[in-house]
Amino acid sequence: MTNDSLAGATRAAHDWGLASWLGGAMFGKFALNPAVRLISDQADRGRVTNAAWNGYNVINGLSLAAVAVGWGAARLTESRPDRLTDREEALAKLKDGFTLAAVVTGVATGAQGGRLAQQAPQGAVPIESGTKPAPETPKPAASIQRTIGFLGNANIASGVGLVIVNALLAQAAHSRPPVRRALLRRAR
Repeated sequence: MTNDSLAGATRAAHDWGLASWLGGAMFGKFALNPAVRLISDQADRGRVTNAAWNGYNVINGLSLAAVAVGWGAARLTESRPDRLTDREEALAKLKDGFTLAAVVTGVATGAQGGRLAQQAPQGAVPIESGTKPAPETPKPAASIQRTIGFLGNANIASGVGLVIVNALLAQAAHSRPPVRRALLRRAR
């Protein structure tokens, strides 16, 4: 039997992590990265972008860890396969995949961001925008920046997938009373 307080705490941590990581990633992608074009000096664009993302890395890391630990704890307890209907288990497997993709792309994006910032003193790599190299961007930095763009898109997609699967799992749990739900669980 799972302790309800502990399950609630890990679920809250998971949901907080998902909100802060995905919200931060989407803000960066759709607001910060394009807005740096307002800075006239391309090296200053790089300095500001790298400083902002590097400043959020701790929150992103803690958030992704909360998502992974929260879901991992649920999979070991109330979301074990023997406690789920066939539909819920299929959704849980999707969530497993999205969680893994989120962690891998999040860590890889952060690592690439760190590499990009090291390409120039104080992260002042000349850039067009947060994910688009400028013609003056050195080739190694431009390659890293393009990789960050790809990984960032995959990271956001995995987060959106997690939100959708969470909603579907929550709806499945709310659409059945506890007794009926217990009767519908597969026997293993």
